[in-house]
Amino acid sequence: MRQQNTGAFFAQAAISFAVSATAVAVGIFFLDVNAWVRAFLGLGLLYVITSAFTLAKVVRDKEEAHQVVSRVDQARLDKLLAEHDPFKVDG
Repeated sequence: MRQQNTGAFFAQAAISFAVSATAVAVGIFFLDVNAWVRAFLGLGLLYVITSAFTLAKVVRDKEEAHQVVSRVDQARLDKLLAEHDPFKVDG
């Protein structure tokens, strides 16, 4: 069973990301410092954004891998229980 996000949640997350990134970029652009400092801060902003996307992907991949392992373990247990006959006598 996989939980799906709603379209509204996706839109809210995308808008929130766009607003926050734009606000920081505008803040850096209007900062009263020379161009080198602005460029450094802009590159720092891009690094933080790409790192956040990478972290989100790693967390998602780890969760998906855990779900696959859980499903395989559940299938093995179901097979063992289906094959088990408590009234069978070895001999």
